[in-house]
Amino acid sequence: MPDLSTTYLGLKLKNPLVASPSPLCQEVGRILEMEDAGIAAVVLHSLFEEQIDIESRTLDQSLSSGAESYPEALSYFPDMSQYNIGADAYVEHIRKVKQAVDIPVIGSLNGVSTGGWIRYAKLIEQAGADALELNIYFLPTDGQTSSAQVEQMYCDLVSHVKASVRIPVAIKLGPYFSSIPEMAHRLDKCGADGLVMFNRFYQPDFDLEALEVVPSLELSNSLELRLRLHWVAVLFGKIKADMAITGGVHTAGDVLKSMMAGARVAMMTSALLRHGIEQAARIAKDLVEWMEKNEYESIRQMQGSMSARSVAHPEAFHRANYVRVLSSYALS
Repeated sequence: MPDLSTTYLGLKLKNPLVASPSPLCQEVGRILEMEDAGIAAVVLHSLFEEQIDIESRTLDQSLSSGAESYPEALSYFPDMSQYNIGADAYVEHIRKVKQAVDIPVIGSLNGVSTGGWIRYAKLIEQAGADALELNIYFLPTDGQTSSAQVEQMYCDLVSHVKASVRIPVAIKLGPYFSSIPEMAHRLDKCGADGLVMFNRFYQPDFDLEALEVVPSLELSNSLELRLRLHWVAVLFGKIKADMAITGGVHTAGDVLKSMMAGARVAMMTSALLRHGIEQAARIAKDLVEWMEKNEYESIRQMQGSMSARSVAHPEAFHRANYVRVLSSYALS
């Protein structure tokens, strides 16, 4: 039987299937089901900066800037005292999950400023989390924040958190940097142990009847995987940090592509929400069957095999592919 094992953030995993943050991660019973279905590690649902602010009142100026810089904008946030679970309850949830499962458990902090992050990063570590994921969701909408300031904010946050904990720290990034390779190198130098590619930005929609701006969430599909494959394949072998792909992982084929691009793990949420937790078991089974049919002995054997540094024509990841795609379309 092929060896499905891999490593991520220094953690030994039985396969590359990782459950990313979702409501499924809020219940210990659900996490046990995911472990039984073959999930090799779980990233818990995020503790939001707004929850930390409610308990510690140390929210930095960054959030206000991201909320259009006027107090009324903060009213758009849900009542964080009732949303999800409180900060202290989150830490207790980690303890309960660690006692119940054998797979690695990764905590998640979602926000943009240092404030209470340092304190809760330490508490998450003390609760037994095997690693920490920083889910940085920042929208510079005030017209005054430069790209250089945004990038420095990311690096400062990583440096401060890394200095406060001993467990590995991964950064969940969005794809909207002017130069993703340069940003990846900077985070690498700041000590990031892993890069999670990419965060999904949830844009609001307009309700034409009520004339209101409303939240909108749609589950991902496999087409979203291509952006992730592109940048992981470009970065493979150029940075020390492990790379994870999240967004668009729904099938065994998606997992195989992620590995061949150079990722250590493939994270999924939408597939489990849409098809049920048992989808993980089906994907693991399909992985084994494909690897046996194609004579692969291990996941490690294929990791990076389709990266820019490994393929015969690396120009496929550069402008040449853009020109080729546009010129290849034929009108019917």
